[in-house]
Amino acid sequence: MATVAALCWMSAPAVADPGSIVLSDGFEGTDFADSGGLYYRENYEQTAGTAEFQKEVKRTGNGALKLSIKPLCGATNDGCSERAEVWEKTELRVPYDQGVWYGFAVRFGEPIPQDDHRYLIAQWKREIDPGAEGDFSPFLALRLRNGKLFATIETNYLAPGGDAANGTAASCGDGTVPVWFRPETNQMRALIATEADWTPEDGRMFSACTPALQIVDHGNKLPAADSGWIDFAIYTKPGPDGTGHVEIFANGKPIVTVKGHIGHADKGLGKNQYFKFGPYRAAHTTEWTLYYDDFRRSPNCADVLAGGDCPAPE
Repeated sequence: MATVAALCWMSAPAVADPGSIVLSDGFEGTDFADSGGLYYRENYEQTAGTAEFQKEVKRTGNGALKLSIKPLCGATNDGCSERAEVWEKTELRVPYDQGVWYGFAVRFGEPIPQDDHRYLIAQWKREIDPGAEGDFSPFLALRLRNGKLFATIETNYLAPGGDAANGTAASCGDGTVPVWFRPETNQMRALIATEADWTPEDGRMFSACTPALQIVDHGNKLPAADSGWIDFAIYTKPGPDGTGHVEIFANGKPIVTVKGHIGHADKGLGKNQYFKFGPYRAAHTTEWTLYYDDFRRSPNCADVLAGGDCPAPE
């Protein structure tokens, strides 16, 4: 588990320009490196998890981080989640309107969950100030469903331009993307990338189409969850007003470029974005393990995207 010293960073002095700082951690030691700006969050849901700096399963170097969760809530407790998530330190969070590159490698431990359940392996969110009303989903998330990787973007609800085929995966034309409308929470979730074997049944909740996002598909699918180490390089720049921009690379290959309405602009939300990674799921009855290696963060693509061609700067 992370040490108390790591948690003390939460109250450290503010950094003048957090987005300009280059962070990295190869998880080589027995705790988080000062150069990585990471810590293991301590709360009730996180007691389902453990963080282990181990040497047996690694991508590069001598070690990697093993994050595991076990049952905590009881399988029927829909309001409880189980997590083993690692967070950016609060004073290092990047402003919400600023772009930044993140990189990390992940490997799924066996067995890989194959059920239709809520599983996340990485997520990007906006800060929520005390007293804010609402439960805000991550504006970008890497998820697992039926054993398959997929990525989603969340933004404020925008009324559909056509009818939703509820319960059936939408077939969207040029200029639109599949979306799950959630007007009751003033949110909507778009499907932006999948594995090659993704089926309409896997995506049935994305039953409508929206022009709020524009996607450039670079012809590469997300790697399969069972393919070993997957190295992600991801650019995040939220823009609820339609100025958002996301780039996703996996194993050096471009997957998608996404522009448009990305993130939330509700009253009470904070000024920064933040990243957290690790297994997160709704209540369950099994154990689940992920391995992480080679975390990095930088304002510059070249510091994060190893062996790939960086997109032209905005």
